[in-house]
Amino acid sequence: MSNVQGGLSATVKISITAVALPLLIFIGNPAIALLVGSALSLMANTQVVPNSSKLGKYALQTAIILLGLKLNAAMLIRISADYSLMVTVYVLATLIIGFAIGRFLRNDDVSNQLISGGTAICGGTTIASLSPIIQARPDQTAVALTLVFLLNAIALFAYPYIGHLFELTQEQFGVWCALSIHDTASVVATAFLYGEESGAVATTLKLGRTLWLIPLIVVASIMANQDSRVKVPVFVLLFVLSATTGSFIALPEWLVSGADSMSKALLVFALYCIGTDITRSTVRQLRGATVVQGIILWSIAAPATLAAVYFTI
Repeated sequence: MSNVQGGLSATVKISITAVALPLLIFIGNPAIALLVGSALSLMANTQVVPNSSKLGKYALQTAIILLGLKLNAAMLIRISADYSLMVTVYVLATLIIGFAIGRFLRNDDVSNQLISGGTAICGGTTIASLSPIIQARPDQTAVALTLVFLLNAIALFAYPYIGHLFELTQEQFGVWCALSIHDTASVVATAFLYGEESGAVATTLKLGRTLWLIPLIVVASIMANQDSRVKVPVFVLLFVLSATTGSFIALPEWLVSGADSMSKALLVFALYCIGTDITRSTVRQLRGATVVQGIILWSIAAPATLAAVYFTI
């Protein structure tokens, strides 16, 4: 009975992943990996990958670092400089509008901050970072994380179709993904489904948007009378280092090609792990003002950023 309640055994979970993952990597589509991971988890009603959150996080970070080897310092600087103002406007406007919607819906302050901050900056990473500082309850954090996951999944499948419908260029689509999709993994995966250039643009801008988490955490910590020390994510620094390496060292083709293949495989694995984080119990928690606020805020942010990208780039 305890085994039924606790879900599948560790051996069975590992076996499922061992069968599914090679095929998913061969297919090479992160969206399918996300769908398969979530489907397996929902059918089993348990996470089919032990420690999936940590594994997915490290796989994604490694994939991004390896991706940097395909870029160069000039491209990194140009993209960051060209769109830094747009990223700033998006983050600040989304925070302000998000807080206003939450107040209008009479959502509690903690959930309001989680949804507004997560939509503005970096989805699950922002929510997980803010939760202990603002003393969010487990159910508040779970609802926000689950909602962000589902909206990311919608974006992963819908954005490429919309991009082709509006005939967005690679750069336009990359900027749109970097601005309006919540989590880094979904930004990178969605952008690469559209094209290599789109993926490079989206990754660079999304990491710049992620850095807004630093002032947000500092402000939240000060308001909560907690320690406000925060560090720049190490993987972001490693990404910048790998992206500038090619500008000074002539890397062999086999190394760049191998890094590219490994990056794509790790991205598939990361999306598979993210999918397995969703179970029936987490989905059942989706209710109330928090869900309404998150949907309304993203329903404003996504088309607004699409319009900005379409008419200004």
